[in-house]
Amino acid sequence: MAPEPQILGRAVKQAQYRQHRALDSRLAGIGTTLAQWDALRAISRTPGATARSLAAATFQSEQAFGTLAGRLTAQGLIDRRPGHGRRIEHHLTPAGEETLRAGHRVADEVLAECFAPLSEDERTTLLGLLNRLTEEERADG
Repeated sequence: MAPEPQILGRAVKQAQYRQHRALDSRLAGIGTTLAQWDALRAISRTPGATARSLAAATFQSEQAFGTLAGRLTAQGLIDRRPGHGRRIEHHLTPAGEETLRAGHRVADEVLAECFAPLSEDERTTLLGLLNRLTEEERADG
């Protein structure tokens, strides 16, 4: 018998919550948070991006991302520069690049621990299933 959708949804949420707690805890050791590291990662992928596109990439509202970008600017991790028209572009500073690299090392360790109970084949299957669930969203994005 297949699991009820609410039970399945809760299990996905529990796994995500566990990862986020572990990431946030370990990223604090390098002086950042999961939200900040995720923002640095998004800016690194698309240097010069607007707050609107970065908010979407980090699953935040524009207002929340703007507040976060203000903190990152104050910490010297990003620059916000005028672009075309009223556009404000976001770029990493050297300190932001270093924080991003340190965050990648932490994330690699934490996520390896989180997925350790699964075999390589199970991880491959899980990724394939999750990709199927988000296919439409990726096609629209």
